[in-house]
Amino acid sequence: MFMNYRRTKSRLPKISECGAETIQMRSVIMQPTDTLKWDQITYRRRIETFGADDGPAIAAGPKGEVDAVCQPGELTDRGRETTLELGQRLRHLYVDQLKFMPKLIADSDMIYLRATPIPRALESVQQTFWGFYPPAARTASFLPPTILTRTPADETLYPNDGNCRRLAQLSRAFAQRTADRWNDTDDMKYLSKLVGKWMPDPDRGVAVDSKPRLSGIMDTVNSTLAHGPETKLPKEFYDPKGRKIIEKIGVEEWFSGYAESKEYRMLGIGALMGDIVTRMTGSVERNGNDGVVEIGGDDGRLGQGRGGEQNIKLALSGCHDTTLAGVLASLGAFNTDKWPPYTSHIAIELLRKKDWTNPESPDSPALKSSEGGNMGWFKSFFSTVKAASGSAPKPEGIARRAISELSEHERKRLQGYYVRVRYNDEVMTIPGCAEPGRHLDGDKSLCTLEAFKSIVDKYTPKNWKAACMTNLGESAFPKSDETAGY
Repeated sequence: MFMNYRRTKSRLPKISECGAETIQMRSVIMQPTDTLKWDQITYRRRIETFGADDGPAIAAGPKGEVDAVCQPGELTDRGRETTLELGQRLRHLYVDQLKFMPKLIADSDMIYLRATPIPRALESVQQTFWGFYPPAARTASFLPPTILTRTPADETLYPNDGNCRRLAQLSRAFAQRTADRWNDTDDMKYLSKLVGKWMPDPDRGVAVDSKPRLSGIMDTVNSTLAHGPETKLPKEFYDPKGRKIIEKIGVEEWFSGYAESKEYRMLGIGALMGDIVTRMTGSVERNGNDGVVEIGGDDGRLGQGRGGEQNIKLALSGCHDTTLAGVLASLGAFNTDKWPPYTSHIAIELLRKKDWTNPESPDSPALKSSEGGNMGWFKSFFSTVKAASGSAPKPEGIARRAISELSEHERKRLQGYYVRVRYNDEVMTIPGCAEPGRHLDGDKSLCTLEAFKSIVDKYTPKNWKAACMTNLGESAFPKSDETAGY
């Protein structure tokens, strides 16, 4: 499950109303004792900036408030409210209706939690988890959940053009193509007439590559619409026709590359999609590749869940609008001109055919609870020096190997499993899964796991960092048809 809450990055005032969390912020501190002990310090944060004479001054929010204000990149009160509500909706679906997840938990080690380094992404996944499992749904001895993060250089939970040189070249090329297509059109003239007088350079007006960029204007419009009247821009910015034009062009600028270029898909979102498929096949094989080793283990160690969990049942990742649209576009399933709204989410669900028993699969059936089951790979792992040192085991089973590299025995293990993609609760159809034999009979949206993996394999990089340094300076556009979703 991937959720997004985007904050503006262009014309909105840098200080905006945030909430009471900035009055009661907490940090971990070391106690001055002979033994290593930790405590928390609660403090009130205020934001300092340059004053009128270039001296220090306290920054104020839109109502003149000096407390409870956000910096760029932090989740606003409205963002916390909507991500909390998302978690509550997910609980209603997966706990109350489907009874897939337990009502009460003593730890969260059957849930894979991850966020990007951007503060609002971590805050989003925290709020969503809180809505999914509020205090009343956790035991008194509930253990702190594990949330995985990466350094910016290793981050693949968003299109990381800041740390992937070739992706930066590709994104600039597709953005320039969009500018060349749209800057001299009647639609752009309409936008310039509508809001051009508020641009830093009114004579040039609005353009894809103006300052601010057209996508930056879109961010600002969407951000101000989500919040109170104090942040509102002049009414012309909310013109329905103008907003429709802006979003249509923004979607082309940012996401057309995924639909057209295998290399764009591979560098922009392929590493993440490869991780998702690895966790799916790991769930089928019950060999730890589903992420339980990363999440589980006592402090200082890796391993099974602290409550004995051997499998991951749910993954929640706090990411960004560019992640969501990138995932969908890479699958050929982002068939819209509309930018992902705030608190959008994607659910990628692994399903098993009812009453299906695959003789090629391990003894423990899919979605089996943590009691019992196959402990073989855990015993093997913990009998090694690697377990003592806390390093990860070498991947077993299918892992990231392409479908073409699998034995017939391994391919048969995937039979009876299906993948469904939902975007904001709407079921999506992947074009390559609509072909005969690649979906559940009677439902083209239920892609066979083998077909889904074969599609994703085509743009999963073998070595993402190495791929980021290849083809530098080459043309950004494919020489032949590389349409996504097949």
